[in-house]
Amino acid sequence: MQKYSNRKFVIGAIAIIIGIVYLSRLFWVQVVDSTYKLNSEKNSIRREEQFSARGLVFDRNGELIVHNMAVYDLMIVPRQVSQFDTVELCQTIGIDIPFLRKQISKARRHSMFKSYKIVHQIPDTVYAVLQEKLYKYPGFFVQARTLRKYPYNVAANVLGYVSEVPDRIVKRDNYYKSGDYIGFSGIERSYEEVLRGKKGVQFNLIDVHNRKKGSYANGKYDTIPQIGGNLVSSIDIELQQYGELLLKDKIGSIVAIEPSSGEILALVTAPTYSPSDMVGRLRSENYPILIRDPLKPLFNRATMAQYPPGSTFKMLTGLIGLQEKVLTPSQHYSCYGGYFSKARPIACHHHRPSLDLAEALQMSCNAYFCHVFRNFMEKPGFANPDSALTRWLKHVHSFGFGTHLGTDLESELKGILPSVESYNRIYNGSWNALTLLSLSIGQGEIAITPLQLANYTAAIANRGFYYTPHIIKDIDGNGPIDRFKERKYTTIDSAYFEDVIKGMYLAVNGGWGNGGTASIAQINGIDFNGKTGTAQNPHGENHSIFVGFAPLTNPKIAIAVIVENAGYGSTWAAPIASLMAEKFLTDTVKRKSLEERVVNKNLLDRGEKEQ
Repeated sequence: MQKYSNRKFVIGAIAIIIGIVYLSRLFWVQVVDSTYKLNSEKNSIRREEQFSARGLVFDRNGELIVHNMAVYDLMIVPRQVSQFDTVELCQTIGIDIPFLRKQISKARRHSMFKSYKIVHQIPDTVYAVLQEKLYKYPGFFVQARTLRKYPYNVAANVLGYVSEVPDRIVKRDNYYKSGDYIGFSGIERSYEEVLRGKKGVQFNLIDVHNRKKGSYANGKYDTIPQIGGNLVSSIDIELQQYGELLLKDKIGSIVAIEPSSGEILALVTAPTYSPSDMVGRLRSENYPILIRDPLKPLFNRATMAQYPPGSTFKMLTGLIGLQEKVLTPSQHYSCYGGYFSKARPIACHHHRPSLDLAEALQMSCNAYFCHVFRNFMEKPGFANPDSALTRWLKHVHSFGFGTHLGTDLESELKGILPSVESYNRIYNGSWNALTLLSLSIGQGEIAITPLQLANYTAAIANRGFYYTPHIIKDIDGNGPIDRFKERKYTTIDSAYFEDVIKGMYLAVNGGWGNGGTASIAQINGIDFNGKTGTAQNPHGENHSIFVGFAPLTNPKIAIAVIVENAGYGSTWAAPIASLMAEKFLTDTVKRKSLEERVVNKNLLDRGEKEQ
């Protein structure tokens, strides 16, 4: 009996606890929490999300390059809709009746009680007319938001675009809901969390005619949207404009970097498109056109295209030779039309037969750097070619090749570098220095992006270090991301760079009675230092490449230019880089005849055939 008596008290205690829980919950719902009251009054209260304006973007000189313009979305709450004049509504906002009926059907399937967007991005001129008539359409209301506007209408691949958030992101990120906008590429994507701000919500009383009658509960439940943070880009918008002009009717890219900071001054890819083409309703019309274009204007060649570096790689071959003590600056090698071996002869153009390091860079001698590379690979102390190549790759990686640089543009590719494993697989373990000889002159199993090539040039200009290239120099007044302030050192001692830079100076400015391969790039009054490259292209005309920096001391700009299917580096890439440097350093261009020659040249016919 005692056992059953205890059970009675336990059951009673449980019943009392349950009663207390229910009473507490009832007290909370009826007295403390007004949420259910709010829900019960939803036929007379409208919940409107308040979208924050995205942050502004400025160039490095304070010029506004991205701002906002107001547009309006037509929303519907299906449960509140009654009969209305469909013809008048469609005529007012410029849509057809079948489209409106289809959208209303979608809204009903979505929810009878929740708001649903049926017409996107109504311009302010149409909104002004619609607002006067909205009382005729119960269940409909207008929600304000903003679209991007571009005063300069350039740098589309840098700035990126904004579009409706895809379902896959809605599912994994509860900040977004269907119909919200999100940065889709470029700066808009990389800095989405900064630019988007924070949404707010407003509860408004409405009458039977769907008209606002004021704020519900004096705004007690409202939250204010927070405007997105502003960004200061490292881009010089006038230099960017000029670069896009120079690459008009060409395929290729230009990347210019400030060596002392890693800030990207210009990032040009061509062909390109107008950023305004990807705004609002125009985006849905233009995107299919751009995606089908065989010249791929949406493809950011500056960060994603991969090319052999060609003769621009010879500076690194020389630096590795100096670092590994298989070369001295005064060492001469002879060249009689090329480097000839049974394995793989490599031809060279005509120049005087015996050159030192600086002269070899000036004249871009293939044979010289084949000798340097072979001496390194066969250096006493390496147990086998595997260990030599491993050391070589370590030096090359230290300049940012074959790896993601970690820039703040998410579309960056890492390029291609060979590995010991790949050569062992291809050649069944039987390979040596002669097998890899084309690497010495930037050909063979190596590919780089234009961004990497510009960064490599900045590292040379800095005599052995670089900062990670980045496109944003200030985030809402707090400077750049911390990792962009850190120096990254190469494996080459700073003392060895001067002899290589001397060769770059001679390549542009000449010396010893000889002009260099890049003499077309000379800028009056400026010590411009550079190196041409001609990248072999198995599909057609070779690619024209040039890298350079200026001035000689305290360099302000390092630049890489690649023009596809354009022949020698001196023909098109060198003059384009030279004009860009002159524009940036002097704010004007005096060599108008060279400028006109570049601007008026159309290379697209050649490129289209080969693509």
